Amino acid sequence: MNAIELKASLTANQPPSSLSVYHQALWWEAKGNWDKAHTLIQDLPDRNAAWIHAYLHRVEGDQWNADYWYRKASKPSCKLSLEQEWEELVMGINN
Repeated sequence: MNAIELKASLTANQPPSSLSVYHQALWWEAKGNWDKAHTLIQDLPDRNAAWIHAYLHRVEGDQWNADYWYRKASKPSCKLSLEQEWEELVMGINN
């Protein structure tokens, strides 16, 4: 799913059933439900989850925590806007 399709699905009350847990987390964050997004991703042990986790803490305004998760994801601390990073995540996360 690309960013345009994922954004279009935000009019629904639930994410599309075909979404991976990673895209579900991004969907919930875009809907304004940071807690749901964080719950979905926080215990997953892979780099994709760490990258989303970093982004979520950046959204929260906790840059120190975000930087920790960027390191776990083997990514540099993001300097893009939050919207740009969200789109990068949608396109860059493997299902």
